[in-house]
Amino acid sequence: MNSKKNKIQQLTLAAFFVAIEIVMSLTPLGYIRVGATAITTMHLPVILASILLGYKTGLLTGFVFGMTSMLTATFNPDITAFCFSPFYSSGAVSGNFFSLVIAFVPRMLLGILSCFIYKLINDKFDNTILASSISAIFNTLLHTLLVLGMIALFFGKEYQSVAGASVGAAIIFALSTNGILEIILAGLVIPVMVKALKPSLDRMFMHN
Repeated sequence: MNSKKNKIQQLTLAAFFVAIEIVMSLTPLGYIRVGATAITTMHLPVILASILLGYKTGLLTGFVFGMTSMLTATFNPDITAFCFSPFYSSGAVSGNFFSLVIAFVPRMLLGILSCFIYKLINDKFDNTILASSISAIFNTLLHTLLVLGMIALFFGKEYQSVAGASVGAAIIFALSTNGILEIILAGLVIPVMVKALKPSLDRMFMHN
């Protein structure tokens, strides 16, 4: 009975995080565009869900992140939307299967790895704040590098032709501007949220 109740509560909390992702994607808070790139806060619920509820919920919210990224690129495109949507084309440049890889794989890995990096650090140092901060910073940086690296690998020439700059220049720009902001945001917000929410969740599941 307790096991069934735990599963229901976990599913309810997972649905809550999915709802947050969807709402954020429909508002300017989810994707804040800066030129040919975008500052995103969509990674925050993914990391938080993964740390608090485990890698399966992280994987689910990461998938939703990828889905919203693809849908945003399809229905509200910018000049580099082809990198994230196989359904978008502009002149001779169009998305393809690799657009799905870029949209989904880094986001789903973000959801999986956030949990495991957190557990690895926490098991070693027994420090929730340290573990959640390192996991948030590391996985946000890895996510950014994976997205931009895949764009360079699969759409390097196309990106340069529409953005007017090489992907290498875009990577440097992203890491020095929105990438840093996303990392700082994750490193500050996630530990605070984990510290506030984890004790309550632990008690909830422990007492069921």
